[in-house]
Amino acid sequence: MQIYDELVARGLIAQVTDEDEIRNLVNNGKATFYIGFDPTADSLHVGHFMALCLMKRLQMAGNRPIALLGGGTGMIGDPSGRSDMRQMMTPETIQHNVDCFKVQMSRFIDFSEGKALMVNNAEWLMNLNYVELLREVGAHFSVNRMLTAECYKQRMERGLSFLEFNYMIMQSYDFYMLYKKYGCNMQFGGDDQWSNMLGGTELIRRKLGKDAYAMTITLLLNSEGKKMGKTQSGAVWLDPNKTSPFDFYQYWRNVADADVLKCLRMLTFLPLEQIDEMDKWEGSQLNRAKEILAYELTSLVHGEDEAKKAQDGARALFSGGNASEMPTAEIAEDDLQDGGIELISLLLKAGLVPSRSEGRRAIEQGGVTVDGEKATDIKTVISEDQFKDGLVLKRGKKNFRRVVLKK
Repeated sequence: MQIYDELVARGLIAQVTDEDEIRNLVNNGKATFYIGFDPTADSLHVGHFMALCLMKRLQMAGNRPIALLGGGTGMIGDPSGRSDMRQMMTPETIQHNVDCFKVQMSRFIDFSEGKALMVNNAEWLMNLNYVELLREVGAHFSVNRMLTAECYKQRMERGLSFLEFNYMIMQSYDFYMLYKKYGCNMQFGGDDQWSNMLGGTELIRRKLGKDAYAMTITLLLNSEGKKMGKTQSGAVWLDPNKTSPFDFYQYWRNVADADVLKCLRMLTFLPLEQIDEMDKWEGSQLNRAKEILAYELTSLVHGEDEAKKAQDGARALFSGGNASEMPTAEIAEDDLQDGGIELISLLLKAGLVPSRSEGRRAIEQGGVTVDGEKATDIKTVISEDQFKDGLVLKRGKKNFRRVVLKK
């Protein structure tokens, strides 16, 4: 199976502008394509995972990825597909976030010897002359047509700022500049980006002629992929200092039954034939599929050693075996009073709740267990003896800590 057909089979392609030409470029390793990443935090999260895996797949087939970092667009935020704008960031914060992205992307993409490029759109956006931009780019955009874009229609009732309105022009200009400077002939993005991406394709053809190669593809469920990055307890980051390998593993281990095969196809590099066999799995076999998913993705992000530790820790949690591989929190003897510590205080010190009131609510709702036993009394005190071999504290279905007493 050639790479384009594999992308389709894995459920990654939603819309294209010229399927025959795109298939030809991709299958023959002639695509120089870009995907944009706005540096709104100092770590990528699992919502970016689909894009990174796609870039890796296409690079393995001989195509050249460009990771476009939005150092320029990050100065105004990104209104695309959102009901509210992101807060504006300082140039120093943006640069710090860009530097962090570079390190993480290098785990997925080979940037050596020109095999891939990492480009910051601040290179051209920050030096633009306003009148120049109006003459060079603005003349090619129809306001009437722009207002029909879904990302703008959502804001028409509450009012659309001029700053937000310009985002389509800026994103289109990105593609135009990447085409001119680096021969970029293809762009990928989420389904919520479709209108902006078409603007870039149209701009290239208007400026450089109809024969200019400028292709557009959107990723199926990429907007859903962005939602993957958020959980009830916050974001799931690729940075191990923000989301531990164990918590990352547990996130994927706990995906819904209906989503596990979809995630295996879209995000792992397992052969499709192997995944198709799992279509027949039912009941407890789906838990095995979830283990495979969690292990494969944790290995991709954090390496095989960390994936093995996370898997061993998760199995120990459910089997009652050695839980030494779980994320560990330490408390000091000074934290004990009269030979014990309140459960609410312990939840707070273990990082499982953000406040005492949240800890009290979790206990009252039956969402807290101590070494497998449900705790429902907010006055529960954990004695010093219970920490002898490390105590397993659990909040909800996904949040665990092995708590040890440091002497």
